[in-house]
Amino acid sequence: MRKLVLVPLILAVIACSSGPRTGATATPGHGAISVEVIPNPIVATRAGTSSYRFPFEVVVRETGGHTVNVQRVSVRVWGMGDTIVLGEEQWDAAEIHKLGYSTTVPANSEVRLKFSPERAVPDDRLFNGITAELVVQATDETGTATSASTKVTVTRS
Repeated sequence: MRKLVLVPLILAVIACSSGPRTGATATPGHGAISVEVIPNPIVATRAGTSSYRFPFEVVVRETGGHTVNVQRVSVRVWGMGDTIVLGEEQWDAAEIHKLGYSTTVPANSEVRLKFSPERAVPDDRLFNGITAELVVQATDETGTATSASTKVTVTRS
């Protein structure tokens, strides 16, 4: 009988420890950020026979009163109830600059970064239950790290 009780407990622990997380990390007295994704949900639009474009805007707000520099923006896409990683993408500061955006967020201000990655989607049924976790990593003028993350859903038009 004990074995039967352990199985649900183990499954619950696995479910609680997997999947995307949201939140922020910062050091008091240093730069801090929050992040928002527009739109939420991200709406995929067909870009070809089996490909979709995923346009979204990342709003990075400095909330700690110190200028920060975005070091990286990363996205991890989850399916099947946040249990399977379907894909990942990241943009470092150099790539963000190549897109024409500043990675410097002045104190108590914000920057908006627009992305529109295109990816193959071999089966439209994959759009059932998709979420994405977006993480922004930054440092302030003293080199102190800060980060923020948010979770969004993904649908198709």
